[in-house]
Amino acid sequence: MIDFKRIKAPSNTVTRNPAALSAKADSIYEAVAVVGRRANQISVEMKEELNRKLQEFASYADNLEEVFENREQIEISKFYEKIPKPVLIALQEFEEDEIYFRNPGRKTGNARGETNEPNEAV
Repeated sequence: MIDFKRIKAPSNTVTRNPAALSAKADSIYEAVAVVGRRANQISVEMKEELNRKLQEFASYADNLEEVFENREQIEISKFYEKIPKPVLIALQEFEEDEIYFRNPGRKTGNARGETNEPNEAV
């Protein structure tokens, strides 16, 4: 599980060097595919965590007059709006070699032959 408070990824879009991304994979297309899959994994994890936290505030009453603002719920929502988007987190992990990926057509884990696997995007 990712600790979203400790993420060092930028919160806005940063121009990337395609040559640097493709150096860590066989091609730029493979790099984009790996980052995309990891971003989907992060997105699902973020959504599940947010839903778990907001489930505590769920009201099962059907009465429309009982709708009220909950300060903690608003703070949780604001926190999740401020954290970097999943693609930016995945790109940061990819640049820092924190993503383990494999291609069944190759024998090594990534272009440099490293096989450490902190995060897996397959």
